[in-house]
Order: sequence, then structure tokens, then C-alpha cells
Amino acid sequence: MKSSNTRDGSNFQSIILHVDMDAFFASIEQADNPDLRGKPVVIGQSLRGVASAASYEARRYGIHSAMPIVQARKLCPHAVFLPGRMARYKEVSHQIMGIIHSLCPVVEQASVDEAYADITGTGRISGPPEVLARRLKEKISTGTGLTCSVGIAPNKFLAKIASDWNKPDGLTVILPEEVPSFLSRLPLSKIPGVGHRTLEELSRLGVTVVSDILRHPRQFWIDRFGKRGLFLHDRALGIDHSPVEPEGDSKSCSAENTFSQDTLDPEILKRWLLIQAERVGRKLRSTRKKGTCISLKLKFNDFAVLTKAVSLHEPTHRTRDIFNATCALLAEQRLVKPVRLIGTCVSNFRAEQHRLPLFPDAESAKQDLLDQAIDQIRDRFGSRSILRAEAAATPESVQDLLSKKNCKSGGK
Repeated sequence: MKSSNTRDGSNFQSIILHVDMDAFFASIEQADNPDLRGKPVVIGQSLRGVASAASYEARRYGIHSAMPIVQARKLCPHAVFLPGRMARYKEVSHQIMGIIHSLCPVVEQASVDEAYADITGTGRISGPPEVLARRLKEKISTGTGLTCSVGIAPNKFLAKIASDWNKPDGLTVILPEEVPSFLSRLPLSKIPGVGHRTLEELSRLGVTVVSDILRHPRQFWIDRFGKRGLFLHDRALGIDHSPVEPEGDSKSCSAENTFSQDTLDPEILKRWLLIQAERVGRKLRSTRKKGTCISLKLKFNDFAVLTKAVSLHEPTHRTRDIFNATCALLAEQRLVKPVRLIGTCVSNFRAEQHRLPLFPDAESAKQDLLDQAIDQIRDRFGSRSILRAEAAATPESVQDLLSKKNCKSGGK
């Protein structure tokens, strides 16, 4: 790491800024409807669903995102539960990203409500990083009526931690010389990417804060945890070489659905997998991408989650290939608990290449023509215009489902 004592952003090693909107979905609802300001607001209404967002007023009652709505209603019966307006949230997100782009030269949108910016060397134009951050916060507040929290640090993982340090409406700067002391007292749970399972394993070793990792040499962690051990040791030293990737391509495309009733019926599960394969495949074909990794996600009635994946020899965007892969993964599972959610994901993308194979596969060519025909019909007449017979028996509103555009971009 090259270091510098200057704070104006010139001749500085690296300066990464992370913007994280405060309670984004709920805050938009409060900004659009002044009657909701100061009230606990939860995005999510279905008793079988989970909260996708909670205002800070709701969080005081212990409500948080991903909490089952049933539990949230018990914690705060008088909270305002709303279904959410994704189109509106995306509209505001686009506005915010435009503001960030107007002030920062290199921007990577990490999700609908957060972004990284590499502001290294911008000091002579934009002033010190703190000044730029305050100007950014002010423009977002003026333009949208929303607050955000900003973290500034020498790399992405530290900047993300910093943005969460003083929420809401916070601004935290971690200078290079402050990194060792900052990390020494940091709980391991604050490191992005360290989940509950890893925390439990580390706790059994007596490791609870980042500095505990440095009690053992690097090779100890590699021998014990492999790549995870290498990741942990790097983070304990404050190392993260991940670049800010402007307009980066999505790393995955996925679709998932929560059932109105839990089920163990494999035929129902397979019909949903076909619907999801159609949605994901259509998105991949529209963006001219193919993937080699197909994943199946199952969430059970006790909220335990199982994810299985398979790697294909050749990248694909065919609906039938995606469907067959997820069905094979499903068949390998011994389902003993009812399933409440199922999901399909394609990742490990490779750009689509238009070249003729030496030995054409008649069945693959047939599936390509079928996908192309279905895509063209839906593009012209709408997503509800055509449905494969195998999915038609799904005991849900399939036509409504197919009209939803919830293919997700991942990488976080």
C-alpha cells in the first residue's frame, strides 16, 4: 500500500467512497406521503412474506428487512404496512445514480440503493473527499428529499463499513493511517461477506474481533478455511484489491417466488421452475448473455435455505437447458420439509458468440427457434400472450407472474 499524509484527494493512495441510502424504500414512501413521516413504516404486507424494508421508526421495535411479516406485526401492530412500489423505487434510484455520476468520475452501482465511487486524484477539481461527500449528500437531499450515509476509505470493503458506521445521514472517513486501529476493535460481524456460519466457527476458536485473526499466521487460516481463510486474513490487514467497476455487467440473473401455501409436491415445484427458466432465459437472450452455472434455491417452512448449483460444459441461455438443470438439482434433494420459496439463477456469464458449430445439435437448434418464437410473440403482444403447456397447470396466477420483470442483477 502506498500511503500519503495529504487529505485533499491529490496524490492519495486510493480513495473509495460508498453511498448507502437510509431505509431507502420506506424513506421514499415517507417522502411521497408526508402523513407517514415519523411513523413506523414496513414494506411488505403478505402474512406469508417478509419485510423488504423498514423505516428507522419501525426498527426501534426490532423490525428489520427479511423479517417475516407475521413477526413484524407482532412487534409493532400499529406500524403502516405497504406493498411497495418497485417502479417508483427504481425511478428514484436512477435519479440518485445520476447525481453520483455528476460528481464522481468512476461509479459502480452495487444495488438499487448503494454505489461505490473511486475519487482518487480528484482533489484538485472537487476538493477534499469530505467536502465532495457533503456536496453529494446535499444534492441527493435537495433532489429527492432523502438522506444517505457516506463512507470514505482506502478500499471498497472499508468504505462500505464506514457508510454503515453512523447511520442515518452519516459521514465517516477512515484514513490509511487509521486502518489498523479501526480494525483492531471491529467486530467480525461488520465485515461484508462474513456470515453467521463463519461467525460461529470463529467464535469456537475464540475469535470475535478482527484483531483476533492476526493472532495466527496467514497459513493457519488458509489451512483451516481455504479461500475463506485467505479472505479473512486479508480483511484483518485492511486489504481489498477489488476495483470500482463502472457500469459493470451483472454477474447473475435470477428469479424466485414465495408460494401462498407451502408445498412438497414436486410437480408444482417443477412448474414454477419452468416459469422461472422462461423469465431468466428471456432476460439472458435480450442482453446477449449466456451462463455456465445454474443454481437452485429452496427456502423451507422453517426459513432454512438450501442452494445447489451445477456447472455446464457450454454456456447457455436456453429456457429448456435452464429448466432441465434446475429440475435435476431438485430431483437430487430429499424434501422432508415443505417448501415456501423456490428460485432459479444463472451466473458465470460469457458473452454470446454468433458462430456456427461444427456439428449442429438438432435438438438445441429446435429449442433456439422455439425460444426465439416465444420471445418475439411476447415482445409484440406482451408477457401474458403465450404460455407453455407444462406451466399452465400451476395453481397460481401465472399470467400475472409472467408479466413481472424481477430478474435480478447480482454480485453482492
